[in-house]
Amino acid sequence: MYSISKKIKLIRQAAIAKNHFSNDETVPAAETKFTCCDCGQENSIEIFPYKSGFPIFEIYNEDKVLSRNELLENKIVTETSRRILYLGELTVSDLPTLYFGTDCRSCQSKYICVFSYGEWQPGLTLLNISCIWKYEELE
Repeated sequence: MYSISKKIKLIRQAAIAKNHFSNDETVPAAETKFTCCDCGQENSIEIFPYKSGFPIFEIYNEDKVLSRNELLENKIVTETSRRILYLGELTVSDLPTLYFGTDCRSCQSKYICVFSYGEWQPGLTLLNISCIWKYEELE
């Protein structure tokens, strides 16, 4: 799990076994698998609430890694509701949104995972994985 600091190009969205978790499904971590677009390897990921990921703002701030439009056009995030703009302009399900980079354990293809985590309503905490995309670094 790592942050991404270089400009990237999205290649293909990977299939995710499970992308919605609630309450106790996130304790101690939300665990799922995704299938590599290149070699078909099934890869495991664990997302630990309040420990995993980096703020999505790092990705689209000054179009550093991906542009705001690329994130919206590929339905990775949506524009945040006006009532909670303090979370940032772009979120997943109007919850705090994070990302991380990961690699296929077999062929080392690079992937970006975008997810949100937070309390949706009293007593209901959600973790939603928006997507996992294969990417290539641009030079």
